[in-house]
Amino acid sequence: MNLQRLFAWEDWANHLEVKTLRMATTPRALTLLSHIIGAQWLWYARLSGERARMPVWPELTLDDCERSLDLLRGHWSEYVETAPLEESITYTNTKEEEWTSRIDDVLVHIVLHGSYHRGQIAAALRGAELEPAYTDYIQCTRIGAI
Repeated sequence: MNLQRLFAWEDWANHLEVKTLRMATTPRALTLLSHIIGAQWLWYARLSGERARMPVWPELTLDDCERSLDLLRGHWSEYVETAPLEESITYTNTKEEEWTSRIDDVLVHIVLHGSYHRGQIAAALRGAELEPAYTDYIQCTRIGAI
């Protein structure tokens, strides 16, 4: 699997969520998008040895989300390009438990985590009788976004 393409899809899908939520949102949808971003910053910090830029459940505006996503795009593109995929990292999770995971597994988790929560965003919007973004991977490839 090409991790660069997966992260390009992740970026496209998250930016599409921002665009969609600018037209119609719910508090839950914004909370979930903010969490996707907070979790990505946390994982990036763990992988790069940097300090996390925000909590895993931050309170962000849509402008904050867009700015963070723009920054994350560059960080992930650079990181994934040179990541030692078969090496492992040891980290402490949000429950203060220590774990060791392969870097390639962490990177796949990041993308799947975002997809899971974008599904929850879609459900929140549908529950409010709003139209969610169409963020499926295959749609991204169909329209040539990646």
